[in-house]
Amino acid sequence: MIKSTRSRAIVIITFVLALLLTIVSIGLGSVHISIPDILKTIANGREEGIFTTIIWDIRLPRVLLALIIGANIAISGALLQAVMGNPLADPGLTGVTSGAAAFVLLIMLAKPEYIQLIPVAAFVGGIIAASIVYALAWRKTGITPITIILSGVAVNALCGGIISFLSIMYSDRLPSAVQWLNGSLAAKGHAALQMIYVYAIIGWILSIFAIRKANIIRLGDQVAVNLGENVTRIRIVLSILAVFLAAISVAAIGMIGFVGLIVPHMARLLVGSDYKYMLPMSMAMGAILLLIADTAGRTLFAPLDIPAGIIMSVIGGPYFLYLMRKKAF
Repeated sequence: MIKSTRSRAIVIITFVLALLLTIVSIGLGSVHISIPDILKTIANGREEGIFTTIIWDIRLPRVLLALIIGANIAISGALLQAVMGNPLADPGLTGVTSGAAAFVLLIMLAKPEYIQLIPVAAFVGGIIAASIVYALAWRKTGITPITIILSGVAVNALCGGIISFLSIMYSDRLPSAVQWLNGSLAAKGHAALQMIYVYAIIGWILSIFAIRKANIIRLGDQVAVNLGENVTRIRIVLSILAVFLAAISVAAIGMIGFVGLIVPHMARLLVGSDYKYMLPMSMAMGAILLLIADTAGRTLFAPLDIPAGIIMSVIGGPYFLYLMRKKAF
């Protein structure tokens, strides 16, 4: 009871922290805007003024996009870790991100007339890549960290080869896709936000309904079977949901690594393994982490705008090595 109360309090505090950081992030940039001015401008709606343009048309859509995508990827990682019974699973290592990226790039460079199909292409690419990794990693005794890493490396290498091939074949069109490939939120406005928020809300609602199944399957196949559950069906449904959330994020801003690996791991340390708390905690922490990465990328090296995907790679790589050294897996 005490542990549940503590976990609930930590989750609530984290969501409040996400809200505060959102306001702070909106105020940071080439033009500094104080918190009172931010709140006043938002409360007044779209009245004319320089702050209105900066906040409503530039920073607010970008900040909201970072929050949504960070939450998506973190939830996706948490679900994949439940499905595979392994804390190493995340959209990047399981090939979901690179598979989705390869299919999106195919549309962007080779068939731009079908640009409206990018979310569908991302989902198909993610499903195919995850299925291959899952099939390669599976053994009679289950899935181990080593088999996930090796299978993920193989599929990521394959998808990387496809991306390189497309980049060479359509090099004249590549500049328009470079920022996307690096996971950039620069120049992402209301259009990107409108494309993703409906899908994200659907995914979040479905994730809430998946909490019980995720808790059951993380206990192990035999326990789930004894409880009368169809393990294979649960794995397929949760995997599709995880791929869906990761794929729509890739479709919106490109490849973002390590959020799905780092965040669920940290959330588990803070609130435990119960998905009733771990999933919303991952959602809030993922939103915070990507918001910080994007804010750092657009402010620390201004006027350069470093893509959030690059910032996350710089943060995530050493953290991954730290976890491996600590044998956290």
